[in-house]
Amino acid sequence: MKNLSADIKKLPRHFLPEDFQVTTWDTLQPYYEALQQRPINNVKELEKWLQDISELEAVISEDACWRQIRMTCDTTDKSLEEAFAYFCMEIQPKLQPYADALNRKFLENPYVKELDQELYKTYIRNVDKQIKLFREENIPLQAELSVMAQQYGAISGKQTITVNGQEYTLQQAAKFLLSSDRALREEVYTHTGKRRLEDREALDKLYSELIAKRHQVATNAGFENYRDYKFEELGRFDYTKEDCFQFHEAVKTHIVPLVKNILEKQRQKLELDNLRPWDTDAEPAGIKPLEPFHTGEELVDKAIKTFDELGPFFGNCLRVMKQMQRLDLESRKGKAPGGYNCPLAETGVPFIFMNAAGQMRDLTTMVHEGGHAVHSFLSHNLTLSAFKEYPMEIAEVASMSMELFTMDHWHIFFDNEDELRRAKQQQLERSITIFPWIATIDKFQHWIYEHPQHTAEQRTAKWNEIQEEFSPAVVNWSGLEEFRATAWQRQLHLFEVPFYYIEYGIAQLGAIGMWKQYKENPQQALDNYVQALSLGNTKTLPELYKAAGLKFDFSPAYVKELADFVKVEMDKIG
Repeated sequence: MKNLSADIKKLPRHFLPEDFQVTTWDTLQPYYEALQQRPINNVKELEKWLQDISELEAVISEDACWRQIRMTCDTTDKSLEEAFAYFCMEIQPKLQPYADALNRKFLENPYVKELDQELYKTYIRNVDKQIKLFREENIPLQAELSVMAQQYGAISGKQTITVNGQEYTLQQAAKFLLSSDRALREEVYTHTGKRRLEDREALDKLYSELIAKRHQVATNAGFENYRDYKFEELGRFDYTKEDCFQFHEAVKTHIVPLVKNILEKQRQKLELDNLRPWDTDAEPAGIKPLEPFHTGEELVDKAIKTFDELGPFFGNCLRVMKQMQRLDLESRKGKAPGGYNCPLAETGVPFIFMNAAGQMRDLTTMVHEGGHAVHSFLSHNLTLSAFKEYPMEIAEVASMSMELFTMDHWHIFFDNEDELRRAKQQQLERSITIFPWIATIDKFQHWIYEHPQHTAEQRTAKWNEIQEEFSPAVVNWSGLEEFRATAWQRQLHLFEVPFYYIEYGIAQLGAIGMWKQYKENPQQALDNYVQALSLGNTKTLPELYKAAGLKFDFSPAYVKELADFVKVEMDKIG
């Protein structure tokens, strides 16, 4: 860790002109043609050819990312939406056949066997997978899907409610659900639910259209359903759908009872006979909700200090991002929902987007996305862009571990000892209570794509059934059935990044394992963390977990072991 630097540089260009910008397909095509036609007569020429492909991919990827970033920062600007749609419809579809041709040229080259097989094994495996999945007829469908998925942000970004005469985004309004004023909580919860219902039909229609088109992509590629296609596309080489089903059962058996205890304690703390959904995050009368910061500027400055205490390199990553204006943190009307860290392949310094509103969950989101950013910094100097496209199951270990590592330094956000204790307790509770929602969303998606011809009514019925499986019978939902039946529409992953959700569960186990290491030997844990993240995608998932000092395991026994560890730590905090 001593020699780490966040002073990363934009990759120098050797293949493209320094002033080249992605504008139209016609300006890009000659570079693809040149790569396709170039003779490769030895392993050195093969490596140089791969580096030139990587440079081209980095430039195109960064351009596409900026189009998406700008669009999500302002969903009201039609020109930004059009720029993103232009890339999806006019550039991406035309480069895909060339990318496939280059993949085939690579695997057919006799000098592939002279490459460092240990370094290139995951790359070769991934290229082989891409060739197997490529279908010419899927190109226009995938372009349409990219544009359609972004409609979710456009719809959700317009959702606001009025509280005490003032307009709030739904993310901003959520802070009232922490209030000790129960009548206010109920009012805000009800208004939020009613506002979401206004878009129920539009989101149902959008989701049905996405499902139909995704199913077509899968059947075109020779798969029975989109779930099986997506597992292949996501490169899930190291676990199966059966492992996911086992995870669902483990959560039901070993986590749901812990969540029931947490909710029961909340009911008792609030001295209520009935715990309603607007009570689950609230504080008792006389206790103010945690307010770790008030502005986006304060949030990032405190996050930098927190990361500095963990290790200077971590703080410097955020410091560089602030200097380069790679942060958009505060919630506002017209901004897409959610939060993300977007790696930028050529310049290397990523972009953090979120919807902060001064709440405890925003502190968690900031350090979470900061963990992703650290991963981007650590992997930037790997030689190929493809080496940096790490699996999500390790990417989320990077982010979720940072949530837990930083807890010992949250005194920067809370100078009051009791508030600091409450913040830590809430974080540990969240590390447990998140599992049932992950299992619910993941199991729902399996059913969705196994039954692509289902109706909206059947989808709602199945959602209610699965939700019930993972919900402890503590919260009283009487009279709120319609709100609950549409709860899945809050989850942008379903619309924008299908099947990207089980990763959070796998990675949360990894993060708890990292934190367990950290409690025993902080420096060793941080060294393992940095070592694993620096490998990018040059190792398999089990190897990346091993480098982090972890087991790649989400069996019931391991779920129970880590859940019991968190429970003990929660009891210590009190």
